[in-house]
Amino acid sequence: MTQKLFYTVFNTTVGWVGLLGSNTGLLRTTLPQSSEQEAGLLLGDSLDRAALSPQRFEDLIRRFRAYFDGRKVDFPDRLDLSVATSFQRRVWQAARLIPCGETRSYGWVAGQIGQPEAVRAVGQALGRNPLPVIVPCHRVLMADGGLGGFSGGIETKKFLLSLEGVTAE
Repeated sequence: MTQKLFYTVFNTTVGWVGLLGSNTGLLRTTLPQSSEQEAGLLLGDSLDRAALSPQRFEDLIRRFRAYFDGRKVDFPDRLDLSVATSFQRRVWQAARLIPCGETRSYGWVAGQIGQPEAVRAVGQALGRNPLPVIVPCHRVLMADGGLGGFSGGIETKKFLLSLEGVTAE
């Protein structure tokens, strides 16, 4: 049986954001894009078999808009991590423990999952995060406080951190 998929694309004060989910939970979110089309494309090929369903995401849309307006927001939403590896799921779940407005190191995440030597692998797993903001990989920094990498680009990482009141170099 094929899983039902739902999506929406909506505008915020900083750009267009896309959401894709299943009955199980969220599958993918996008960072703000300059157009509705770009945000939709970033949701991936699954969009072809997904139903446009903005009403399913009303509360999440409201919270994303508040977040991008600079307000402190929680994202306790259920996630559908069925396509992730066990390691990725553990890394992403650990990253969700980092409170808004705070940062942790890649080493901290590795320690949280019981693999303190897996710092590089943690970085790779965070780089494959399909749920930016919901899984706040932007809050993970290098041990020396450096930004490290970010799939959305370093300027976007700085922007997200500044929204949360964190000054990063």
